[in-house]
Amino acid sequence: MGKKTGFMEYVREEEQKRNPLSRQNDWKEYSQRFSEDTLKKQGARCMDCGTPFCHMGLELNGLTSGCPINNLIPEWNDLVYRGRWKEALDRLLLTNNFPEFTGRVCPAPCEGSCTVAISDPAVAIKGIERAIIDKGFEEGWITPRIPKDRTGKKVAIVGSGPAGLACADQLNQAGHTVTVYEREDRAGGLLMYGIPNMKLEKDVVERRINLLSEEGIEFITSTEVGRDVDAETLQAEYDAVVLCTGAQKHRDLSIEGRELKGVHFAMDYLTGATKNLLDSESEADEYIVAEGKNVIVIGGGDTGADCVATALRQKCKSVVQFGKHPQLPESRTDDNPWPEYPLVFSLDYAYEEAAAKYGKDIREYCIQTKKIVGDENGRVKELHTIQMEKTFDDNGRAVFHEIPGTEKVWPCDHVFIAIGFEGAEHPVLEAFGVKTKQNKVDAPYGTYTTNVEGVFAAGDARRGQSLIVWAIHEGREAAREVDRFLMGSTVLP
Repeated sequence: MGKKTGFMEYVREEEQKRNPLSRQNDWKEYSQRFSEDTLKKQGARCMDCGTPFCHMGLELNGLTSGCPINNLIPEWNDLVYRGRWKEALDRLLLTNNFPEFTGRVCPAPCEGSCTVAISDPAVAIKGIERAIIDKGFEEGWITPRIPKDRTGKKVAIVGSGPAGLACADQLNQAGHTVTVYEREDRAGGLLMYGIPNMKLEKDVVERRINLLSEEGIEFITSTEVGRDVDAETLQAEYDAVVLCTGAQKHRDLSIEGRELKGVHFAMDYLTGATKNLLDSESEADEYIVAEGKNVIVIGGGDTGADCVATALRQKCKSVVQFGKHPQLPESRTDDNPWPEYPLVFSLDYAYEEAAAKYGKDIREYCIQTKKIVGDENGRVKELHTIQMEKTFDDNGRAVFHEIPGTEKVWPCDHVFIAIGFEGAEHPVLEAFGVKTKQNKVDAPYGTYTTNVEGVFAAGDARRGQSLIVWAIHEGREAAREVDRFLMGSTVLP
């Protein structure tokens, strides 16, 4: 695939990024795609490796390795190298319903397992993927695919995130009549309100929603199943129901001062910021403003990074992000071999922006918040922390110890809790009477069936907080099983 000696002749290039200081003045996407000449060279680096690990889609030691939706990566790399863009788009869409999303916000486990990455920087798979789909829209190659025949079967999908949308897309193309219910005022789930605009502009999401609508899918927004519409009503009106509600039950902090004003869940902050940006009909108290404030983000993951970038755009006075673990190494360690996802240090877009503004990395590692202290009005004014040392016990389990004398007080006006999610929210699950296990819908992988006849579950609601590509993977697979349930056999992959 590609040029046989391309990986030796060309170096990896990154997508161009807008200036990290100037881009803080707007909410537009921070990255820009490659030129066509650069794309051909990057596609040429795909090395015809014989056994491509990039699209294997496995979990190794708890980390995703390769592409969970099994994208035919070497094939479309080769086609881009040869300038056969329409064919590249056709190959990409065989496995991925929404490359415009994954090409922007997926962490690219495919690149971590790229064979070139054994000794050199990986092929720029994610950037090539984004370029293919963007060119497809620009050239008018992507048009509504309206099914010729309808089966007469009706399916309700609860939740319009990537799993729900993928499931809806597949079932609609199979000829079923699909209705998607979304409790927010816009469809898209976390694609719309959980991922900030600078990573995924909302007109990209709306473009896809509009296309799905043209293809026959009905979206009912501002409707919470279990409150605005009964579960019994859906079960009576539809031949099958698929629960794709995500895993939005926040993991909370149980420390002194948690109840103070100014302490928020990160997702509430990000959702409010996007709603305000879109001029949505949101309540005034949902919009949290960090302008002129000292901000502390607790949690070292992507959601925390998005809070940092959002606070910068709101002109915060300062921002610091607390992480539980030590700084990652510059290169793979012996216990993190290829083709596992590489656990190595990187400067995410948000940290690049913060470093440009403050002249340093604003992340604090191996730090624990001991308590939150408020003023006489019950509003947060400072955080008290201590540094931690990470060691391992005889069984290889991580153990953290406080380091005496490292106590510190941090002035603070806003605290954003970004320590992950515990699983699915239960009210809608209880409304359908589905069984849960460890705060997730109890539905076996591969069949996606719940204990309730005709009710299925997929995505984060079933597997817990995960990657967008796993959500798309499960949405596609659940659609196949729903089709089999409705028709006795299935035409879906």
